[in-house]
Amino acid sequence: LRLLPQQRYLQTERAEVSALERKRNVLCCLITRILKVEKQLHIDNLVFRVIDACQKGELGPGVQFLSFCCHSVDVLSCVLHLLNQGYLRRQEGRPQVLEY
Repeated sequence: LRLLPQQRYLQTERAEVSALERKRNVLCCLITRILKVEKQLHIDNLVFRVIDACQKGELGPGVQFLSFCCHSVDVLSCVLHLLNQGYLRRQEGRPQVLEY
């Protein structure tokens, strides 16, 4: 009987998927926290505020996390996810303005 070594690439894949899920969760939290305070915001302003918070490593007042690199595509993907889930909506007549 011969034992085969563990398949490390599977562990790496799982770790990468887990990291991406955590990143998406943080971005979704940032988006909802910002919109809860602002009530409505132009999508461009929201993207810039989320990216700025990611670079500073701030989730909100008094809440810190490790800063990470995020791009506008990441934020927009999370915005679409939250729109599909019903957490956000577009303003009537002004679809570029998002509301919580």
